[in-house]
Amino acid sequence: SQVRGLCGTYNGNQQDEFTTPAGDVETSVTAFADAYRVSPDCAALAPNPLDPCDAFAERREDAEAACAVLLSPAFQ
Repeated sequence: SQVRGLCGTYNGNQQDEFTTPAGDVETSVTAFADAYRVSPDCAALAPNPLDPCDAFAERREDAEAACAVLLSPAFQ
C-alpha cells in the first residue's frame, strides 16, 4: 500500500487503481490522467481519448517490444 500513481496502487485491490494525488478514486481514465497533469500548459485529455493502437499504428511493433519486457520473467 505504499505505491500510488499512474501505474496504480499495486495492493491487490482493483477498486482503487485510479487513486489521484488528492486521494480521490476516479472512475474514468481521462479524469484520472488529468489529475496528474503538473502544468496548466499541458492540454487536458479529451473525454474519449483515441485508442493508441489506432492513433499510432506505425509504432505498434515498438510498443509490443516494450511491453514484452514488462511481461518477461524479471517482472513476474
